[in-house]
Amino acid sequence: MVGGCDAAVLIASKNNDAEKDAPDNESLAGDGFDTINRVKAAVEKRCPGVVSCADIIALAARDVVYLADGPYWRVELGRLDGLDSRASDVKGKLPDPDMHVKDLTPVFQRNGFTEVDMVALSGAHTVGFAHCSRFTDRLYSYGGARTDPSFNPAYAYQLKQACPIDVGPTIAVNMDPVSPIRFDNAYYANLQDGLGLFTSDQVLYADEATRPIVDMFAASQKDFFDAFVAAMLKLGRLGVKTGKDGEIRRVCTAFNH
Repeated sequence: MVGGCDAAVLIASKNNDAEKDAPDNESLAGDGFDTINRVKAAVEKRCPGVVSCADIIALAARDVVYLADGPYWRVELGRLDGLDSRASDVKGKLPDPDMHVKDLTPVFQRNGFTEVDMVALSGAHTVGFAHCSRFTDRLYSYGGARTDPSFNPAYAYQLKQACPIDVGPTIAVNMDPVSPIRFDNAYYANLQDGLGLFTSDQVLYADEATRPIVDMFAASQKDFFDAFVAAMLKLGRLGVKTGKDGEIRRVCTAFNH
C-alpha cells in the first residue's frame, strides 16, 4: 500500500533509509525477509531473470496462509520489481495500530478497498506477532495512566505480565491469543470478547459501521475466507510495475543498477 506490490520493502540500505527501515515496518520479521531471499536465490539458479521478487512475495503470502489452515487462491503473476525504495514514502500510507475506523477507512479507500475488504484484511492478525511497544499505551497510558477499558480485563492482565511498563524493544506477543498459529476466524470472535491487541483491531467491533462485518465473519469462517481472498487479489494488483517502470532483480535486497 506504499508504492504497490513491487518488493520495495525487501531493499536493504546502508543508510537505513529504505522502505523496510521506516518505523511503521519495524515489526516485519527478519526471518521472513531471509526466506524470500533464499527462495529467490534458488529460483535464479534454475531460471535466472524470470521470476520477480514481487511475485515471490505474493506467492509466499498465499502459501503461508494456506499452510496455516487458511484458504488457497490462484496468485496472479507477472509483476516487476520496483526501482525505488524510500522510508520517507511510508508515513501515512499504512494502517497504524492506534487508528480508529474514521482514520483507517481513508487509508484503505484511497487504494480501492471497501470496508468489507478492510475488515477482511485486518483478519490477517489471526496469525503473527506484535512488539509490545506497538500497544503498551493501551495498557498503561490510555487517557492518562490507565488501561483501555475496551480490553478484556483478564487479557489486559496477561499482556501486562508479558509486557511490563519497562519492557525491552525486542519483546513481542501473539496477535491472536486463542489460536495464534491457525489462520481462522477466531480473530473476529476475539474482538467480540475484547481480545483485540491493537486499537485498530478492537475499534472494528466498537464502531457501528464495521461491527456487522465483524459479526458476520465471526459467525462464518467461509464468509471471512471468501472476503479475504477477494481483498488479497485486490492487494496484489496495487501499483504493479510493468515495462520500463520495473525490473526483475537478480537479488531481492538490491536494485540491478
